[in-house]
Amino acid sequence: MADEKRVESSAQSPKRILLVDDDREIIESMRIALEAMGYKVLIARDGNQGLALAEREDPDLVILDMMMPKRSGFLVLEKIRRTRPVPLRIIMVTANEGNRHKAYAEMLGVDDYIRKPFAMDRLLDSVSRLLA
Repeated sequence: MADEKRVESSAQSPKRILLVDDDREIIESMRIALEAMGYKVLIARDGNQGLALAEREDPDLVILDMMMPKRSGFLVLEKIRRTRPVPLRIIMVTANEGNRHKAYAEMLGVDDYIRKPFAMDRLLDSVSRLLA
């Protein structure tokens, strides 16, 4: 079944996904699952590093934690939305339960909003849909 979801491995290079999260365990589990699907994974461990990598590497999709050191996911999202001529696909993940945060993320143009803890299939389905 996992083979059916595998990214097309044609002559084109694999889609690149930037993970921005300060939790090493979450980063590692997402990295393993995404690489198994054929994606190339870039990793940033705080908001400033995530913003720098997003600008330099031009990924196809960003998976962004809301609460991080140095620069929150909201500030990263705002900056990406203001500075990129072509919108970047962004999934925000958070342990925050509040609906105000979800509404704010949606107002800023997040493509999906996933609450932690989440089933990895939920994340992979979102990634596949946004990169299709």
